[in-house]
Amino acid sequence: MKLVRFAENGTARYGVLDGDIVRPTDATTLQDALAITGLDALPVPLKTLDLLAPVERPRKILGIGVNYAAHAAESVSFVDTKSPQVQKWFNKQATSANKPFGRVHLPKVSDQLDYEVELVAVIGKHGRHVPRERAMEIVAGFCVGCDYSVRDWQRASQTMIMGKGFDTHAPFGPALVTPDEIEDLASVELRSFVNDELRQTGHVRDMIHDIPAQIAHLTAAFTLEPGDLIFTGTPAGVGGGFTPPKWLKVGDRVRLEIDQVGVIENEIVTEPGDTRIG
Repeated sequence: MKLVRFAENGTARYGVLDGDIVRPTDATTLQDALAITGLDALPVPLKTLDLLAPVERPRKILGIGVNYAAHAAESVSFVDTKSPQVQKWFNKQATSANKPFGRVHLPKVSDQLDYEVELVAVIGKHGRHVPRERAMEIVAGFCVGCDYSVRDWQRASQTMIMGKGFDTHAPFGPALVTPDEIEDLASVELRSFVNDELRQTGHVRDMIHDIPAQIAHLTAAFTLEPGDLIFTGTPAGVGGGFTPPKWLKVGDRVRLEIDQVGVIENEIVTEPGDTRIG
């Protein structure tokens, strides 16, 4: 099943994606959407819908750092890191969550905005002390995501948290694709393009720490809950890995593709920067 979340008359609900059409449902929560058994509503064209992030305001957005060997090698030049023996985690703020085709802010405080195409695992059940052999039992499905990163702010924080959590910097979607829709997860290819220039390619099998290992590690420390997101790492080819670096600029279009999961695309825009209180 492929679940999309969309806005309709000021409310949000889920639908089941089938090619270029969507069959709307009455489900307004992820748990209800995952339990759908019958579809009676008339289909609507996908292109007519305003797609939202498949999960509204996730409680946790967790990302694993330098989880592809080639990316670890290129990262030395801009974040002074190397391939870790122990998993290296950071979190992106809830306010970083963004629509799959939402605009992404170029921060007013930095010109070092970078892109990272990532397979996002969406948690569907509570999990604590989950062994790797049972880890996939708590995965509801997968999305395409982009871990936008502000590299100078990332370098300035030992935990990377400040460079990873800017508002709008975690778009994901377009659909939540359940695991049964993917034939061979390890062989799935990830790609990123900036203004139609291919920048990144890699496969899920290239991960240093696979998804079951990630879930086992995380749940050894805390509970994963339905709707939590895991950004599972990015392959080589990010902007900071070039000489000179290819930082994103206003007007750039970033397209992220993952086979059998989907495509998202974001335009880079100037951050509004207005003061908001209350």
